[in-house]
Amino acid sequence: MIVMKFGGSSVESAAAIDRVVSIVEARLERRPVVVVSAMGKTTNRLLECAHLAVAGEREKALGKLAELRAFHHAEAPEVKGEVDAHFAELAELLRGMSVLGELTPRSIDAISSYGERMSSLAVTAAFSRRGIAAEHVDARELIITDDRHSQAAPLYAETYERLAARVPQLAARAVVVMGGFIGSTKAGVTSTLGRGGSDFSAAIVGAGIGAEEIQIWTDVDGMLTCDPRVLAGGRRVRVISFAEAAELAYFGAKVLHPSTVLPAVEKEIPVLILNSRRPDVEGTRIVAEGVPSENPIKSIACKRDITAVSIKSTRMLMAHGFLRRIFEVFDRHETPVDMVTTSEVSVSLTVDNTARIEGIVEELRAFAEVHVETGRALVALVGEGLGERKGIAGRAFHALNGINVRMISQGASMLNLSFVLADDDVVKAVGLLHAEFFTELDPRVFEVAA
Repeated sequence: MIVMKFGGSSVESAAAIDRVVSIVEARLERRPVVVVSAMGKTTNRLLECAHLAVAGEREKALGKLAELRAFHHAEAPEVKGEVDAHFAELAELLRGMSVLGELTPRSIDAISSYGERMSSLAVTAAFSRRGIAAEHVDARELIITDDRHSQAAPLYAETYERLAARVPQLAARAVVVMGGFIGSTKAGVTSTLGRGGSDFSAAIVGAGIGAEEIQIWTDVDGMLTCDPRVLAGGRRVRVISFAEAAELAYFGAKVLHPSTVLPAVEKEIPVLILNSRRPDVEGTRIVAEGVPSENPIKSIACKRDITAVSIKSTRMLMAHGFLRRIFEVFDRHETPVDMVTTSEVSVSLTVDNTARIEGIVEELRAFAEVHVETGRALVALVGEGLGERKGIAGRAFHALNGINVRMISQGASMLNLSFVLADDDVVKAVGLLHAEFFTELDPRVFEVAA
């Protein structure tokens, strides 16, 4: 069995869904299990309706919901009846929200789950129309989570048990289709795995059924040597390790959800990133152990619009417990830290979630001097064994000559060398680093122009 996950852009229209059917049809002998995201921007549009309803604009919310229903009618006419039933439920939810005037995590999950529930029905119907046996499965019956709504964590033992008991026997006779991103609590309440969670769903399903491979089908050819939103001209990475892929995802690569690799790593299941618009391209293969490469760097990742916080002890030297107190503050405010550099009496760190920064700074100033810098970016050079390769830092600094580097970190990971600099310098910095490290490419690891 293989798991094939198709993102929103891969199922955004009737034509896109037909492409999905053709791609899966070519792999029927591998007993595919298909996991799909919501069609296009459906989830964003559903949440927009919810926010309008809560803000007291009920009629506007219902009007936008009607537009979304018309879109689904046009692109998935075979499931019009089921779609209408779902939109009737959605309308009732919006009316209730407009009365209560609040949007809770639980209601967010209820609203946002409908995108995947409808797209999975549409894809199942498309297989049937093509004469391919298909079975729709409600993911909420199989993916069991805790009750931390909007960012629920799977309860693996129960989830794997349910997947193993049901999916393989269905896959033996039909293409199994289910929505990603969604699950339910033990009490049967709809939950979601967080934005981008359809990738995570695919990995959970793959691990639960013992799949030989997990395929993530999107609208790009795979992982590239640099973020195409920052710098054009990056080359495709043919093969990369789980550790490198996770590091790239954490430091800003949008191709892969960071949590995706975790269930796959545990079960040693390869993950492929493929392009549904160019299915003949081999994509990027993510494996447990990377292939040896002449290139020390596999890719350059970026996190933009981050905030740097400098914290200096007011007790000067011998500030026992200083680090502990700092990270207790961030823990209380549930705010993760990306990068940290320290000296005896000062700490500099970065965060990309500033929702609670004011409270954090207020607490920190009780025992330290604090300076906050916005408009920063983190650039990470990622590759296995960087700490064991001589001259990498020297080459990077030589390439960045003339660009002010605010923070540097390498010791915490053998996988990346990271810099914090002004966001305005990101494009120039990535261009210089890419020219330094990717002029010549190892064909075992990278796509090389013919």
